[in-house]
Amino acid sequence: MSAMSGTISLLLGIEDAGELARVTAGAEAIARTLPGPARLGLAAGTGTLDALSRLTTGRPLERLDARGRDALCARLASHAATSRIVETVKIPLLLAAGTELLPGPPEPDAPARPDAALDCTPSREWPACSTADTVVIGSGAGGAMAARTLARRGMSVIVLEEGRRFTAAEFRERPPLDRFLDLYRDGGATVALGRPPLLLPEGRAVGGSTVVNSGTCYRTPDRVLRRWASLGVPVEDFGAHLDEVEATLRVARQPVEPLGRNGLLALAGAERLGWQAAPLRRNAPGCRGSSQCAVGCPHNAKYGVHLNALPQACEAGARIVTHARAERILVERGIATGVRARRPDGSCFEIITPRVVIAAGATQTPLLLRRSGLGGHPELGRGMAVHPATNVAGRFAEPVESWSGVMQSVGIEELHGDGILIEATATPPGMTSFPLPGIGRRLRGELDGARRLAVLGAMIADAPSGRVHGSRHRALLRYDLTREGAGRLRRAMVAMGRILFAAGAEEVLTGLARSPVVRDEDELTRAAAAASRADLHLAGFHPTGTAKLGAGDTAPVDPSGRLRGVRGVHVADASVLPTCPEVNPQLTIMAMALRIAGGIA
Repeated sequence: MSAMSGTISLLLGIEDAGELARVTAGAEAIARTLPGPARLGLAAGTGTLDALSRLTTGRPLERLDARGRDALCARLASHAATSRIVETVKIPLLLAAGTELLPGPPEPDAPARPDAALDCTPSREWPACSTADTVVIGSGAGGAMAARTLARRGMSVIVLEEGRRFTAAEFRERPPLDRFLDLYRDGGATVALGRPPLLLPEGRAVGGSTVVNSGTCYRTPDRVLRRWASLGVPVEDFGAHLDEVEATLRVARQPVEPLGRNGLLALAGAERLGWQAAPLRRNAPGCRGSSQCAVGCPHNAKYGVHLNALPQACEAGARIVTHARAERILVERGIATGVRARRPDGSCFEIITPRVVIAAGATQTPLLLRRSGLGGHPELGRGMAVHPATNVAGRFAEPVESWSGVMQSVGIEELHGDGILIEATATPPGMTSFPLPGIGRRLRGELDGARRLAVLGAMIADAPSGRVHGSRHRALLRYDLTREGAGRLRRAMVAMGRILFAAGAEEVLTGLARSPVVRDEDELTRAAAAASRADLHLAGFHPTGTAKLGAGDTAPVDPSGRLRGVRGVHVADASVLPTCPEVNPQLTIMAMALRIAGGIA
């Protein structure tokens, strides 16, 4: 038994040799995909636990028997310092174990929607030098709309995508863990350092994050558009752009039939409280409730841009180069002249073009501009807004199987005016960031009983306190949760608990180390009030605003989307949004890209 398998046996309470070998293989695969600092952190955590085992029992982890593991677990749980180490190491191990310990949803017999026709060429087959009227960097929500708009105008368009194309057959045949590690940058381990640290997963594929998001489609709230107008951003036609995006994505209210019990319980609890709630509007025509949006829909039912805007762009003549990382925008005398990109083998190629549209995303766009010598604006990379999010789970007497149904199914907007949006959300087995309590035998019991858990998530609109550092290939992200944001998250936890108790939950799992389980609303209210910012277990989603557009020279990008200080460079992704959109931003990003691309001559 290795140190990794010893750690897994200790923390997850796994004793069966075959199961332990499978989970260990998964954990080692996760470790290989992690960025260097995270990989070192995981190794350090495992090493610390092994050292504690030797110190307290005289044996390494891999040589402990069941009694020794139980004794060590009790010691680890009794000290705050070691419990934090344990909680950190648990996350990747639970990810590795989830698909082993929990059954996946049954696969419906209905065939998948056919993959769309895309003109994709791997970078290894692309010539060393080529030309185009426009190069679009990034194939996600913003890049797809920009490419379609410009290609339909008769321009020759080349789209550069760092990731690769995935097919429905892969999503049907490959295990969820394998897909997860392939579909996300750094295996989903992108972290924004701060108080507290924030997991910030980023998709990387043809279609960008629209391949792995939940499919939830909110229109930009009117109050947000009014705020943008006050900053000098034209929004008069934004409603028409949103209409066009909704038509492209085939957005509709999610039917009730595939919701699953997780969504139905959320609706029931909200109804008993008299709160506003409804199935979400989604771009998922024909959704069958496989709950695998986050790792690629096995039916191609989630209608991401790889199934609409990108094939429409290709039909108009656009071409997509995959496995192509944009290294630098080439500029001469203040005018864009091309793009240099790098292949996976380290070789480079260039595309000569007078026009570049950057849609690399809020964390990557600032890095590309700095590598290109175009990052001099003092606000570039500053003011990053995210949606900090937290989950709670309710334990019910009867099975819920939250992973059987629509992954993000119901929206509860009762507190949205206070910046809190609650959604019934449940990922495939093992893919959730929600921390089940305990270690060892207790944690194994929680995993075995996970069928009875219903999960709600809440995200808030926090202040734009994040920042993107760096200029090379890896962003260093910083984000500090504000005091007001922490207060909103505590209120969100209490609100989610009230919904679950109203729906009949016997108890609520909070994710708080000091009060992991509560049995009534009063106990939950006290636990949330006592939680510091560091106690909150958070993930972050939807980074925006790192290359804001706005009037005057205070914003890096002008209201038309043109990067200030250079001709021929536009930005059309989440980074240009002037403030946090306060909702899942897919429609907003696509509408903004449509507006910006429409103004490019």
